[in-house]
Amino acid sequence: MIFQGAVRREFAHSAAGIFTALFAILVTTQLIRLLSEAAQGSVEADAVAALLGFSALNYLPPLLSLSLFVAILLTLSRSYRDSEMVVWFSAGLPLTAWIRPVLIFALPLVATIAVLSWFLSPWALAQSAEFRGKLSMRKDTGQVAPGTFQETSAGDRVIFVEGLADDTSQVHNVFVSEARGERVGVTMAATGYRTTANNGDRFIVLENGSRYEFTPGTAEYRILEYARYAVRIETKESRSLEPTPKTMPSQELLAIDSPVYRAELLWRLSMPFSAIVLALLAIPLSFVNPRAGRSANMLLAVLVYLIYNNLLTISQGSVASGKVSFPVGLTTVHLVMLCVLPLLFYHRIAVSSFMRLTR
Repeated sequence: MIFQGAVRREFAHSAAGIFTALFAILVTTQLIRLLSEAAQGSVEADAVAALLGFSALNYLPPLLSLSLFVAILLTLSRSYRDSEMVVWFSAGLPLTAWIRPVLIFALPLVATIAVLSWFLSPWALAQSAEFRGKLSMRKDTGQVAPGTFQETSAGDRVIFVEGLADDTSQVHNVFVSEARGERVGVTMAATGYRTTANNGDRFIVLENGSRYEFTPGTAEYRILEYARYAVRIETKESRSLEPTPKTMPSQELLAIDSPVYRAELLWRLSMPFSAIVLALLAIPLSFVNPRAGRSANMLLAVLVYLIYNNLLTISQGSVASGKVSFPVGLTTVHLVMLCVLPLLFYHRIAVSSFMRLTR
């Protein structure tokens, strides 16, 4: 009990340090990306913190899985390097005796990964998409600063407003440039206001203005004088964000028998399974010759981790394209890695010259 408690504490300290480092790197890279989008005008500055939180929550399952794998790997490698494994084997304990303490430490983290990948990550992606959609709609529906040209998110319209009324409902001296296929329309008005139709579509109504339509490179043009001219800036359907497999709750994915949705369900189910398999793989992969460096085993462990994740990605793509059924795609990769696990244990016991597997 004393030994297992000490091992779990060392696992926990290593996992906490590794997770903190990886999480800091993730937050930094995501923050740089979001600040770049804010500088380009794609994201408002006051939305960076919320989007950063949603993004961090989405990446927690793979971060926890990698932290678990590396923590076990480094802890057992240190035991080899400090010759503690010699004492372990001299006491008559095989390498497989590490499975129990590793599983006791890993299972709470695996349960956390399962909850995150099954519930919280889809929720975070849905909230992020909804938040970005609201920001885009707010930009497209006339929340413009006076005296500046602003392009809509679709890139087909440029709006310029010289002045706003005190309640921001009325605009003065409006310029709108639209591209429709090969024709370009330029609309100018002295005043305007926003309104919502009965069907839910939103319009900006321009008053006392002119509209010029022409085809660039030709002499053909048309001039229209109007008292009121309504420009639809948003439909009711565009305000309702279309759900994607990544943003849908897992309960809804279960009810949809489609390859794309099944592929997303496969990925969510694979995260906790891969975490526990990686934790077990770290035991034989942690071998280090105390008289040599530990670069070789670390490179092999990284290679195994990359192969495992790439196989999961390939399996997900095969299910999404309909080439592989969902049960086959879900079980094949994990079964292959589980078959490799006893081979690694046997190889490690054999090369360590303890040969306890044959006793």
